[in-house]
Amino acid sequence: MISAFANTWKIPELRDRILFTLALIVIIRLGVHITLPGVDATVIQAWLDDVQKQDPTSPTGGITALLTVFSGGGLQQAGIFALGIMPYISASIMVQLMTAVVPKLSRLAREDGGRQKITQYTRYITIGIALVQGFFVAKSLTSPGNIPYMAGIERFGDLVPDPSVLWMILTVTTIVAGTVLLMWIGDQITEKGIGNGTSIIITVNIISALPGALIQAWKYFVSGDAGSFRAIMMVVMIALLLIVIAATVSITQAQRRIAVQYAKRVVGRKQFGGQTQYLPLKVNYAGVMPIIFASAVLSLPPMMLQWFFAGQGWATKLYGELVGGGTWYYILGGIGIFLFSYFWVAMMFQPSQIAEDLKRNGGYIPGVRPGKPTADFLDFTMTRLTFAGAIFLTILFVLPVGVGALVGLPPGSLVLQFFGGTSLLIMVGVVLDVMRQVETQLLQKHYDGFLRKGKLKGRYDRLQQGSNAAPRTAIVYLWTIIAVLVVLAITAYIYKSAHQ
Repeated sequence: MISAFANTWKIPELRDRILFTLALIVIIRLGVHITLPGVDATVIQAWLDDVQKQDPTSPTGGITALLTVFSGGGLQQAGIFALGIMPYISASIMVQLMTAVVPKLSRLAREDGGRQKITQYTRYITIGIALVQGFFVAKSLTSPGNIPYMAGIERFGDLVPDPSVLWMILTVTTIVAGTVLLMWIGDQITEKGIGNGTSIIITVNIISALPGALIQAWKYFVSGDAGSFRAIMMVVMIALLLIVIAATVSITQAQRRIAVQYAKRVVGRKQFGGQTQYLPLKVNYAGVMPIIFASAVLSLPPMMLQWFFAGQGWATKLYGELVGGGTWYYILGGIGIFLFSYFWVAMMFQPSQIAEDLKRNGGYIPGVRPGKPTADFLDFTMTRLTFAGAIFLTILFVLPVGVGALVGLPPGSLVLQFFGGTSLLIMVGVVLDVMRQVETQLLQKHYDGFLRKGKLKGRYDRLQQGSNAAPRTAIVYLWTIIAVLVVLAITAYIYKSAHQ
């Protein structure tokens, strides 16, 4: 495996793709920390300094954790990337569901150039969603006391000194422009970098919270008045984390291979068919979508509770649990994930179409008659696989509750966010996808992959495509600009420290 990492730098195209992706990742993180115009950055800095001094046992999960995951701290920083890539993800989910339900879009997806049209529709919907969400973000900045992810910031001054109509228009425009820029960066990473651009952006935002989680874990388990029992619990948590990651990788890669036999056909002097192939059905077919669905639905009740039941005791308690990651958040979320797993598979997996395609191409499943019996067999098999995948996703989502009860941390603690749920599943999936692409490039250039035995299932469909990496001149320009920005940042930090 070590030699495989060394070989990645011996392939010019792969090296250029990695450097281009890393440069865009740096730009993404810089955009998170650029404050919106008209927002007092000193108030945010004073509040962030106070947040870092909080007790690690304070809950920060639930809806607040979900917003942090997809914005990478952009909401807390009131940065130009405040919305992150979430509007594009929401638009993509909407379009995919509409494609499965609306016959016109379904036909368009199968036509030549139809996918480009659907992608264009997705971008238009993204801009519409970003306009609506950007307005609510700008509106909430004028009264930050009611923002769950900025609790207590009003104690440090006015976040927006002059909340005029002109400021509102400028802020909404900037937020939408930041979302569009992130969407464009994601497309560039997918086309000229390594990995899926949208997934890379989300993963980078998740990893950005890891240093804070490690610091809080150290404060709680090791430093201060932590006893020997907490130190032992930290070792147990690390071992449990490794087990959860291994299980996540196994379930993500697991599949049921359905044997498909093709009849022999003679075309001219060549003979086609007669061999056995396999139809892979993934155990976790829905991926991370059910968790995103359930979390998105759970983000609506807190707003409704504030609008219609403000001041009532039960509403205030339920609001706190949903926003802070309480028991009811995980109960409702677990039920939603289980149901959405079946919903997503029902929308995306079409056994009738698969059976028809097999019949048209002369393929059949041994022991099953072509046509409707094949569709029924595939539907029955996928239903059982979906049950296992839904149970896995539900356990992964509620796992922080059990781990927190074991070590004495509340379910919404930042330390527990990396033990299950959206964060862990996305990170594992993205790392596997990047490793597949890198291994494909290595195998194409006759190098060994990451594992000499049991290689990952690489993206061999890209082997015959031509090189589409970023120009080396553009990569040099990007890293030169980044180096200049880093030098300026260090200079400003030294100057600020000297005059304090």
